[in-house]
Amino acid sequence: MTENAYDVVVIGGGPVGENAADRVVRGGGGRLDVALVEHERFGGECSYWACIPSKALLRPGSLLAAIGRMPGVDHDGRIDVDAVFARRDDFTGRGDDSGQFDWVRGAGIEPVRGHARITGEREVTVGDGAGDERVLRARHAVIVCTGSVPTRPPLPGLDGLPDELVWTSREATAASAVPHRLAVLGGGVVGTELAQAWARLGAEVHLIMTGPRPLPGYPEFAGDAVADGLREAGVRLHPDTRAESVSEMDGSVRVALSEGSVTADRLLLATGRRPATDALGLESVGLEPGRPVSVDDHGLASDVDGGWLYAAGDVTARAPLTHQGKYAARIVGDVVVARATDENVDPAPWSRHATTADRHAVPQVVFTDPEVAAVGRREAEWPGQRAVELDIAVAGSALHAEGYTGRMRAVVDTRREVLVGVTFVGQDVAELLHAATIAVVGEVPLRRLWHAVPAFPTISEVWLRLLEEYGL
Repeated sequence: MTENAYDVVVIGGGPVGENAADRVVRGGGGRLDVALVEHERFGGECSYWACIPSKALLRPGSLLAAIGRMPGVDHDGRIDVDAVFARRDDFTGRGDDSGQFDWVRGAGIEPVRGHARITGEREVTVGDGAGDERVLRARHAVIVCTGSVPTRPPLPGLDGLPDELVWTSREATAASAVPHRLAVLGGGVVGTELAQAWARLGAEVHLIMTGPRPLPGYPEFAGDAVADGLREAGVRLHPDTRAESVSEMDGSVRVALSEGSVTADRLLLATGRRPATDALGLESVGLEPGRPVSVDDHGLASDVDGGWLYAAGDVTARAPLTHQGKYAARIVGDVVVARATDENVDPAPWSRHATTADRHAVPQVVFTDPEVAAVGRREAEWPGQRAVELDIAVAGSALHAEGYTGRMRAVVDTRREVLVGVTFVGQDVAELLHAATIAVVGEVPLRRLWHAVPAFPTISEVWLRLLEEYGL
């Protein structure tokens, strides 16, 4: 067994871990050395099995549908499935992480391959899977960025199904053949996106969801619009339906429902994710494996003494999105550098050392067709908050697509007259989201927003209509 000492050890080589490690190296001006440990592929879940490949699968179908909404544009209505898979594989490097590995080393970070577990204060033991172990000692901090893994529902019969019949999001984004029939269990973001992607690639898709509409965490108008888009894509919706059990039948999966049944060639489990902390050794420092690592706004683990254990990203369960995890990682990196170099850590909200946006302004896009884009509050929840809703019916949207339909909701703190949340649904509304995020984070008064004149004719004209609807 070998031992090495570093100023900081980061566990998890996905985008969150990479950002944390890079921030420490940059912030330390080359004075702090960092090890980055990864047991699968450098670049992480988003690069190979989630955000990147899922959007590569979704985009061709969305583009074809957009062409169909534009009079005068001819198309044959077909998708070259093999070309779609090839383009996706180009984006994921066909599973080869050597480019990411080289980037890590080129950034002045020491890449370490293996399974990491915390074995004591400031101590990480890395196994290579063949019995060899290496101990990494951290002089200042260990940062946990191990992300999340899919949850497996307690569904009778599921454990007895052959592995090749059951997909998680990983198999669903990596497959290179279109199943004739696909059953999707779960109407959240992953379920709706992948249901629409595979339907437009040619599969017969059944979306099974326990609620009345998809996307239960969003306003009803958003879920209803996405439901219409899914039906238009050929997805068969099963609302208010529970899967009671599953079984194999002639090489297929039979899903017994609360009403009726569905038979499919593949069953996609899209029933949520949980922090990846099972085999991390958290019990050695008094934490519970399988649970999130609770952190404060500086990323410091709340229940571990000594001020050396930090975490960022999905593993904290604060804001489980890639971009938000990278934001937290950059702040954690800055905090670690400040404490390692005896600088003051600024405790103020919205400072460079506080992940304040996790609680007030988390942006998210659902890349279905229509898209859903939201930041901050989605409902008026407190006295003094007012929800303002209107259709996205402006010259820009009318020109964008024939029969364009969309809607937005803004939640206003009427006492301060600032936005605390915005939700959009419609074709291509993702590009409206950053303006909304800036308005929420910057707490821009609505009377000042009145002077942010939207260009004509663009979909952004809806901002003017919103302010008029509010009463300005």
